[in-house]
Amino acid sequence: MTVSSTPAVGQAADRPGRHAGPAPRPAADGVRTRRGVRDRSGYLFVLPFVIAGGLFLAWPIVSGLWMSLTNRSLTGLGSEFIGFDNYVEAFKDPQVWQTLWQTLLFTILSTIPLVLVGLVMALLVHTGLPGQWLWRTSFFASYLLPSAVVASVFVWIFQPDIGLANTLLDKVGLGPVGWLTDKGVAMLSIAMVTVWWTVGFNFLLYLAALQGIPGTLYEAATIDGAGGWRRLFSITLPQLGKVTGIILVLQILASLKVFDQVYLMTAGGPNGSTRPILEYVYDTGFTNYRLGYASAISYVFFAIILVLTLLRLLPSRKGR
Repeated sequence: MTVSSTPAVGQAADRPGRHAGPAPRPAADGVRTRRGVRDRSGYLFVLPFVIAGGLFLAWPIVSGLWMSLTNRSLTGLGSEFIGFDNYVEAFKDPQVWQTLWQTLLFTILSTIPLVLVGLVMALLVHTGLPGQWLWRTSFFASYLLPSAVVASVFVWIFQPDIGLANTLLDKVGLGPVGWLTDKGVAMLSIAMVTVWWTVGFNFLLYLAALQGIPGTLYEAATIDGAGGWRRLFSITLPQLGKVTGIILVLQILASLKVFDQVYLMTAGGPNGSTRPILEYVYDTGFTNYRLGYASAISYVFFAIILVLTLLRLLPSRKGR
């Protein structure tokens, strides 16, 4: 009779050096250990930016919000908690609504030309005008100038008697214009200066987007017999839709925060006709010394900007 030499299952389990369960995997444990070390080192790299953001972004926001609930003054006198009294006063203050309307007016006057002019400039350069380097440099160079330089130059250009603008109007037989002294023209003049100064940024964004459109689309349209205008409205503008939305949001936010050029060119005049809301915040806090009330106006304005931004972004999220 033949006897099997295969040990029983119980016997095999009892032998030394044998294990009933799976063998350990030290290599995998080592990988997890190294991965944990890398994760912790990543937090160390991020930590300086988190600290800087907390000190220069989060803390000022919290501090300003608390200040808006007090009657704090720049003189250092009084810092009592008064609740929402500053916000109630802000909603009843006619100057808040007047300066807010003037800010919105400037936004309308500047945003539409900045988008359209930037698009036209990018299209002209993209079509292959002679002297590409000259056009690119001249279109973008003004954006690099400081606001103080731009304001100083145009204050001289808009001088009523010796300014270049009225001199040119006189040569063509037109009367002088109070570019910065006429209530009906001053805001439009500042918007024109802003367009000249900042349109280079939008031009650069549009030019980059145009260079990203596949050339095969234009080749197929040309084979189908589409002309230049047809290609523009059927290919170019639809392809630039997302970039236009981004530029529009950025431009609205930038125009709502207007301060420098207005303060340097007109200081809010004549008779407060060009005074934006941020200048009113500045005057309230640093001229009238009411830091608490100025903070409340700032947060009201911030809430308005936040609502406008969300209203602009909601349609794009629904379309996803």
